[in-house]
Amino acid sequence: MDIFVIALVVLAVILVVLGAKRVPQGMEYTVERFGRYTRTLRPGLNLIVPVVDQVGHKQNMMEQVLDVPSQEIITRDNAMVRVDGVVFFQVLDAAKASYEVNDLYRAILNLTMTNIRTVMGSMDLDELLSQRDHINARLLSVVDDATTPWGVKVTRIEIKDIAPPKDLVESMARQMKAERDKRAAILEAEGLRQAEILKAEGEKQAVILSAEGDKEAAFREAEARERLAEAEAKATHMVSQAIAKGDINAINYFVAQKYTEALQSIASAENQKLIMMPLEASSLIGSLAGIAEVAKESLEARERGQ
Repeated sequence: MDIFVIALVVLAVILVVLGAKRVPQGMEYTVERFGRYTRTLRPGLNLIVPVVDQVGHKQNMMEQVLDVPSQEIITRDNAMVRVDGVVFFQVLDAAKASYEVNDLYRAILNLTMTNIRTVMGSMDLDELLSQRDHINARLLSVVDDATTPWGVKVTRIEIKDIAPPKDLVESMARQMKAERDKRAAILEAEGLRQAEILKAEGEKQAVILSAEGDKEAAFREAEARERLAEAEAKATHMVSQAIAKGDINAINYFVAQKYTEALQSIASAENQKLIMMPLEASSLIGSLAGIAEVAKESLEARERGQ
């Protein structure tokens, strides 16, 4: 009797141990009863019916990353490129991920590689190199829709590297260099054009200022000639009045003035270094004396008038 009781206790302990299941955080277990799915065990301590129930699949519910191996792709313009990437996904429904698809990881990997070839093969090489974000968005949309029945959410697909052939890379480098040289030549020509425009503007302004200066100088010269003419006219009028009154000194004044101007012109000529000519000094002195007399009489007449 004691042996039977001990056996029952041991059996009960074994059944409890077999029926108690501890599920770690971030994991979910599916339960199968005689091979048929019945429920899902959440993180924590769970109890199942020993012998009748058993754990079918253990699914990781955390976000996971899957490397996409490198593969060669022919673009729309027949360029051969090598591409690789990564896929981030998360299992949302453990039952669907376990029973809707066989080998979930291989299915996601092959689906992603196939769609990479489809999406990138429909684009030109220049588009592949310049529109990586657009490629990622298209791949994410297609793969996520395809994996939804599996209880999986694809959160991100990233193309890591796009490697064209070496000769194509060298050709692209030459093309880039030619484009940069072209832009540099355009900028240099634009700079020269701007410099010429500024130079022409400066020369134009200089000509305008020079013309304005010549105009001002001509105005000043004309004004000076006008004043000189007025002075000569006034002097001529005074001399004429003196001659009319019979003053011989006025005639001497005119003769002395013209005589002096003639000597000044001869002496200031550039091609004359030495001048030898007879001069009647007494006539010149007499004329100067006449000028002095005329000036003296003019001053006395002005004082009498005052």
